[in-house]
Amino acid sequence: MALFVLFRSTDVSAGDYPVLYPSMQDLPREVRVFVEKGTRPLTLSEADLDGDGLKDFIFVLERQKARSTDPEIEVGQRPLLILIRQQGGALLLVKRNDDIVYCSTCGGVMGDPFMDVGAGLKTFTVCHYGGSAWRWSVNYTFNYSRRDRTWQLVRVEEERFHVSEPEKVEKDVFTPPKHYGKIDIADFHPGRWKGAGYGGLKPLSPER
Repeated sequence: MALFVLFRSTDVSAGDYPVLYPSMQDLPREVRVFVEKGTRPLTLSEADLDGDGLKDFIFVLERQKARSTDPEIEVGQRPLLILIRQQGGALLLVKRNDDIVYCSTCGGVMGDPFMDVGAGLKTFTVCHYGGSAWRWSVNYTFNYSRRDRTWQLVRVEEERFHVSEPEKVEKDVFTPPKHYGKIDIADFHPGRWKGAGYGGLKPLSPER
């Protein structure tokens, strides 16, 4: 239980955690139209993501192999969609990222590393946990910018420990503008965020 708590500390208590691995029947009817051909629903989180008082959704899909013998899908396997409710009540797909949610085989010995998407008022956090003897977790948090009318990376939290010493957790926290500049959710990539988003300018301080 201690490890479960450790890797779910995402500061999004104001919102709801998602339904994991929902079936089509579990989905709200208005969300089903966003399930793309060749995918299945993976998680659905509901919260007021843009601060207009209306309930929105973060929807994660998972691409399916055409045949069981096909290679595992590692790139773009799990698209994340941000569905914003319009004043008339309809949902609109406003942002998409095909890279932020790790693939089902990207967690090492631990297996699938994807934990959840925690969503709250104008914020959401994508959480992963994996490894083998050395365990790791990484949480990516995005907040809504009213000025830019999008969600931007505001915090990356990385933790790691050895299973023989679970109480000795090493932790790094990265925030702008020291470690990166403005990074839109649509442009985010887990392997290319450090030092990114400065509009051509290098960060003032390269150290953590």
